[in-house]
Amino acid sequence: MIIKSVNLETVCGITSKLPVNTLPEIAFAGKSNVGKSSLINALVNRKSYARTSSEPGKTQTINFYNVNEALYYVDLPGYGYAKVSMESREKWGKMIERYLHQSKQLKLVFLLVDIRHEPSANDIQMYEWICYQGFRPVIIATKADKLGRNQIVKQCTIIKKTLGMKKEDILIPFSAVSKQGREEIWALIESCIAEKAAEESGEGDSAEEN
Repeated sequence: MIIKSVNLETVCGITSKLPVNTLPEIAFAGKSNVGKSSLINALVNRKSYARTSSEPGKTQTINFYNVNEALYYVDLPGYGYAKVSMESREKWGKMIERYLHQSKQLKLVFLLVDIRHEPSANDIQMYEWICYQGFRPVIIATKADKLGRNQIVKQCTIIKKTLGMKKEDILIPFSAVSKQGREEIWALIESCIAEKAAEESGEGDSAEEN
């Protein structure tokens, strides 16, 4: 995917009204420090474009990045950071749930987990939550450069089993360092854009026939 433009267009806080977009939205979910910002930066070919916080758990917004005037990357707040109060975690959880439930343009959800560890209770809850909202999340197993090839295969098997993934569900090992997995992720995103274009073309044809 050739990245021509990236613009942080909308930042939504807990009380903000979600934007009504007409372009496809691709959401990124994951616990604090799992590497969401690194993934988004890799996907937009920028070193430090996605917003990061110096302290985990401090990002409290949903950030909408307009990419190529063709789609949005939607960065959801990180979850599961122990030092954040339960009240704050519940508010962020409701904000994420509201987005997943209300967005009319959400086409694909990436759920990031750390490939080095078995998914946590929070990861499992988020996976089940996304599925409950009607999506089959694509699992991005981050920090793959930290493991050898055999370890990657082993950990991917553990992640799939722990989350209860189906055979057809997708898991992609990713490294922000080596960019392993980036092409596969781009391919999935591009297929979503193509489907959206095909849908709009079909709607246009139907309108002309009528």
